[in-house]
This record gives sequence, C-alpha cells and structure tokens, in this order.
Amino acid sequence: MTDFKELVKLRRSHRQFDGNEIDADDLKTIIRAGLMSPTSKGQRGWHFIVVDDKEDINKLADAKDMGSQFLKGAPLAIVVLGDAMRNDCWVEDGSIAAISMQYQAEELGLGTCWIQMRGRGLGDGMDADSIIRGILGIPDNYSVLCVLAVGRKADERKPQNEDKLKWENVHINKF
Repeated sequence: MTDFKELVKLRRSHRQFDGNEIDADDLKTIIRAGLMSPTSKGQRGWHFIVVDDKEDINKLADAKDMGSQFLKGAPLAIVVLGDAMRNDCWVEDGSIAAISMQYQAEELGLGTCWIQMRGRGLGDGMDADSIIRGILGIPDNYSVLCVLAVGRKADERKPQNEDKLKWENVHINKF
C-alpha cells in the first residue's frame, strides 16, 4: 500500500490504456471508494454507472466536441451523476466521489482521467448531459457530472514536481 503523501504525488491523468479488462475485484474496490466518500449532510445522493460495453463507451466519447475521444481506448467508464432537486451539493459530492475513485484506482496501479461533461456538449447545441442520458437510459431528474476513464496505463507519467507547487497561492488568515 502506498502512503497517501506518495499517492498524491503519483496520481496523474492517463489518456492511454493497454486495452486489458479491469479485474472485478479492482472495480469493486474503486466503486467502494466512491461509495465511502464524504457527502453533504450524509446524503450519499450520487449515482455511478459502470460502463464496460465498448459500443456505449464509444458513444460516451462522442458526447462532446473536445477532450473525450481518448475514452474510446479505455476498457471501462464510470459515469458520475446526481439529482440537483434532491441535493444542492450534488456537484461537490460527485466531485469528491470521483476523485476518491481516482486515488483508489491509482493505488491499485490503474490509470484514470476525469472527463468533464456538465456544461459541455456538441457544436450543434446538443448538450452532453442529454446525450449521455439517452445512451444509458438515465432518468431526466439526474444530471451527469463527469465520466471517469479507467484502464491499465499504457503511458508513462512523471510524478508531480514538488518544485512547481504554487505555494504563493496559499494565504494565511487573509488574502
């Protein structure tokens, strides 16, 4: 097990995957991390859709104009959603769950990348949320926050460079 200080340094976004499937136990461990993530008022209102169907993954990759085509090379996608009518912190709660799953995947030696879908879409005016709801049969009251691409890393990424941390962006007591 990697200590958290090291895990934070190592976790990087990966957009290239070797195509091999994700072990069922690893997937369960990743989803468990999302389910255990903290939420506003303990609501746990997020929902996750695990997608391993290649055709649906390809459709998800085409739900917005830019920044999602690499999803077509991932063996797995996790769609993170919430219901804004039931939880005014659905974006925050879903974000915490998503990064929790990303850190867990990293600890397992897997690569991930967050694909922003909320507020994104296609040039023809079609929004990614509607497209994804149509692909996956999501009820209208749920909104899609992001899609996590998950797979075995096919690229090398250097750890975070601590010399480039923006400590000047940290303020004590006042800005």
